Amino acid sequence: MDKFVDVILPLPLYSCFTYALPADLADEVGIGCRVVVPFGKKKFYTGIVRNVHCLKPQDYEVKEVSVVLDARPVLLPMQFRFWEWMADYYLCTLGDVYKAALPSGLKLESETVVEYNPDFESDVRLPEREQRILDLLSAEPQQSINKLEKDSGLKNVLTVVKSLLDKEAVFVKEELRRTYKPRTETRVRLSPAARNEHRLHFAFDELQRRAPRQLDLLMVFLSQAGQGADVRTDSFAAVMAGASLSKKELLERASASPAVFNGLVERGIFEVYRQPVGRLDADADTATEPLHTLNEHQRQAYDAINDAFLTRNVCLLHGVTSSGKTEIYIHLIADALACGKQVLYLLPEIALTTQITARLKRVFGARLGIYHSKFPDAERVEIWQKQLSDQPYDIILGVRSSVFLPFTRLGLVIVDEEHETTYKQQDPAPRYHARSAAIMLASMLGAKTLLGTATPSVESWYNATVARKYALVELKQRYREIQLPEIVPVDIKELQHKKRMNGPFSPLLLQYVRQALEQKEQVILFQNRRGFAPMVECHTCGWVPKCKNCDVSLTYHKGLNQLTCHYCGYTTALPRQCPACAGTDLRSRGFGTEKVEDEVKAIFPDARVARMDLDTTRTRTAYERIIADFQQGKTDILIGTQMVSKGLDFDRVSVVGILNADTMLNYPDFRAYERAFQLMAQVAGRAGRRQKRGRVVLQTKSIDHPIIAQVMANDFEGMAGGQLAERQMFRYPPFYRLVYVYLKNRNETLLDLMAQTMAAKLRSVFGQRVLGPDKPPVARVQMLFIRKIVLKIEQGASLARARELLVQVQKEMLSEDKFKSLIVYYDVDPM
Repeated sequence: MDKFVDVILPLPLYSCFTYALPADLADEVGIGCRVVVPFGKKKFYTGIVRNVHCLKPQDYEVKEVSVVLDARPVLLPMQFRFWEWMADYYLCTLGDVYKAALPSGLKLESETVVEYNPDFESDVRLPEREQRILDLLSAEPQQSINKLEKDSGLKNVLTVVKSLLDKEAVFVKEELRRTYKPRTETRVRLSPAARNEHRLHFAFDELQRRAPRQLDLLMVFLSQAGQGADVRTDSFAAVMAGASLSKKELLERASASPAVFNGLVERGIFEVYRQPVGRLDADADTATEPLHTLNEHQRQAYDAINDAFLTRNVCLLHGVTSSGKTEIYIHLIADALACGKQVLYLLPEIALTTQITARLKRVFGARLGIYHSKFPDAERVEIWQKQLSDQPYDIILGVRSSVFLPFTRLGLVIVDEEHETTYKQQDPAPRYHARSAAIMLASMLGAKTLLGTATPSVESWYNATVARKYALVELKQRYREIQLPEIVPVDIKELQHKKRMNGPFSPLLLQYVRQALEQKEQVILFQNRRGFAPMVECHTCGWVPKCKNCDVSLTYHKGLNQLTCHYCGYTTALPRQCPACAGTDLRSRGFGTEKVEDEVKAIFPDARVARMDLDTTRTRTAYERIIADFQQGKTDILIGTQMVSKGLDFDRVSVVGILNADTMLNYPDFRAYERAFQLMAQVAGRAGRRQKRGRVVLQTKSIDHPIIAQVMANDFEGMAGGQLAERQMFRYPPFYRLVYVYLKNRNETLLDLMAQTMAAKLRSVFGQRVLGPDKPPVARVQMLFIRKIVLKIEQGASLARARELLVQVQKEMLSEDKFKSLIVYYDVDPM
């Protein structure tokens, strides 16, 4: 009987596609295996088998599966359920989830390959662009379009290739590119003939006379390869059949040259082969330390969490900064491992993994695996494969994408700094929140979830204190009874008026920084904006350079001497004169971390200064180097964006400067006050973590703002209470669910018509729950105009029904010819 498979493709498609299984592959494929399938005229994709059956589709011609890639499934049955929940809840497709979940190395891509035609002869001189492509292909006859574009330096290389195609100078074919290649090493063993002891003695005699260096190398091999064998019971042939050494290791031990080694290969004595080796740290002998003893307050919190898990699946640990939450996590992890369970430990920022990894490694050694996007894709593939093996990591430490890894016996999920907005995926789909996804994943696997933070999100606080969905455990004492830092507010509005500010620094902040440096202490300066200046302005006419693709001003980066768009990446050189009035008085407005760094170096020339923002931490090692240098006292002043606020633990920080609190308070978002409080409280928590009480200088023009007073008093409950009352009044989360409906199009006039039409259709089914359409703060990104419709849904209403209605309205819109070009996507529970 013919067999068919339903396949999930890495495309934004709402349903699976069915393919026929050739007879020779019928018994090789199972649910969760990867298969290569044709899609469209010439494209091939890696699909995941969702179902195997014998029902042939009647309404379209069925194509055949090309290749089965796996003998064992790469996706577990529970992961399918998790994917389906995510696609359903976050209003996206299974294909969107598939693209986000699997490392790129587990996906084959159909890539256009250009092939040189050796018979091509031209009667006329080719244009320079075409000749450049042909020159590259004559050196390497088959190349991908991506490679040609990179090597030639040409943009829009497809038009050049098309022209060459028309002249039959090249051919084009589609071929599959395997992005993941296992790492291999060259190994050496005796050839089957040389394993005969008598024949090897003849070789000894010949080498002794003619090639003594080759003999020395052979003797080193035999001595090393034969270690551990029992010469009394094992024959020489049996010992040598399983003996091999790394070529690199052998040459190092024998101090031999490759030429000597090649001589033994040519004589047929050595046999060379390649063997896959893992990229992961497989040191199972890592020395570990016993658990630290919890202090009285930590022990009480630890016991309360365990008691809470007897009746609740989710617990919120509200512990002030530097209270020792991580030590409690380590004890809970040890408990889970003792019960044979796995642990998922989520962090909001890759930068945090450096410090946490060291602490966990000391206790759990090789049982810990790390998973995040700064790792090479090949390593991420190997971690995925290890999690499917018989010996998976017991603990996975990672960022939000770690929720997609396969777990077979998950017992505990820890979401550290649960309030962080970086847990929310923005683009592309699925626009999921890792905290919500982790809670659902744990629920599906019967695991417990611990949410930990010094500044809970208002939603989690509501769920723990009002709705009682979560248990609540509080830890209000810092480790070793260290006091919370003294927060000193500074009114920079008054100081600017009196011209007493030194750049972005108040006299008081400079005084405290100077004192800290004299006492060999460290300083953190926080400015939540990277670059040199947020904008450049012509002082004569007010002209401001804008991005050509987006509705934003360009940020000036002094180190690169260029203007950059932080939305689309567009860059341009800083003009020497204003294009509007030809004036030359161009001035930077505002300040980012790069400008702060310049000012600090000018004021404190002897201080060792480092900057930690997106521009300085683009590589995996950059995070580790900056944090390690600061931790070891090689840096005196660390300047950073919100990265420096997230759970980092430094012993010698005595002063923290918040340079401008107003940029956080004045953001047009209903969560602005909550986020401002969280950021300022977290940054303040980096001060005075060991020997003495720290000091925080909070610079603001809004000295009387209630949030400033609440930060100074560390009054989280007051902030949360005020925010909850306000949100209940205006129908915001956690009392209502939000769904943002985004519409995009290149034609702004047409987009306005589309947005008004869709809003009217939504009002016909949702009534007054619909707000908009309106322009978002940035109304054009990458040449696409944007409109936003807000949908507010009561907590008791059926979200499944709301999703059905949204999809129905979207289909109605796209069924009209004039709206075919409309791009619609959804952001459920936006941050």
